[in-house]
Amino acid sequence: MANVLPLAKRVQILNLLCEGVSLRAISRLQDVSINTVSKLLVDAGETCLDLHDQLVTHVEAKNVQCDEIWSFCYAKQKNVPTAKAAPAEAGDVWTWTALDADSKLMISYMASGRTGSAAETFMQDVARRITGRPQITSDGFTAYPNAVRVAFGKNVDFAQLVKTYGPDFGAGPERKYSPPVCTGAHKVVREGNPDQSKISTSHVERANLTMRMGMRRFTRLTNAHSKKYANHLYALALFFMHYNFVRQHKAHKLSPAMAAGLTDRLWSMEDIAERIDVRANVPKPRGPYKKRSEA
Repeated sequence: MANVLPLAKRVQILNLLCEGVSLRAISRLQDVSINTVSKLLVDAGETCLDLHDQLVTHVEAKNVQCDEIWSFCYAKQKNVPTAKAAPAEAGDVWTWTALDADSKLMISYMASGRTGSAAETFMQDVARRITGRPQITSDGFTAYPNAVRVAFGKNVDFAQLVKTYGPDFGAGPERKYSPPVCTGAHKVVREGNPDQSKISTSHVERANLTMRMGMRRFTRLTNAHSKKYANHLYALALFFMHYNFVRQHKAHKLSPAMAAGLTDRLWSMEDIAERIDVRANVPKPRGPYKKRSEA
């Protein structure tokens, strides 16, 4: 296949995608077309979605923290009505994350709206990946208690950390670019008997910073936002596969997947690139067949 980039070149591009470099900047740095970079992102994203489903299961997580981080696709929600040729998925996109506070493994992630039904779908995915009885802490979003109840029943110790914020004073730049000051937080037990000392969202909130630094489309106040929802999801899949299996966490000098017992070695980006090739070489169905959406 003469048009396939060498493995070393693809590995470089994938590493840049996980280090906060934009698609067009990668195109310039690697001297390849923007379409080549986009195609590799799609292939990598589909592969990493499959790998996450296959590998991140039966996680013995005792202390799970959940949060949602905001971004948008094509245009901010308030601008969608006047946006030109806005696709159906345009507007706010919330990335739901569930982090094992001990191993730092990203157990589950989902890009969706910030709704009750999204919360239920997300927590059900978390529940199917975890073994045993976990302690879960979320922020104060009102959809969490019912979502956790639906997903875990009574087999969970669940609490919310509800934060309070001061008034939003000022009219200058500091008001526009700085959030209101957090004036306090109180712990609310929702289910079971959670350990009070572990009711926290500090680790998952720190993971939000890692996401914003590692994915260009999460950078605020730029034109680097996602233009397609699918590409947003593919970027998440590649980033979290790299984060879980390739990147050593400074807290324990292991990859989160190693710390969680999901693998006995540190993966490399070459491992991911090779699995993209394997997936691409799987024989396609021949003859009449139904599309997945029609089956």
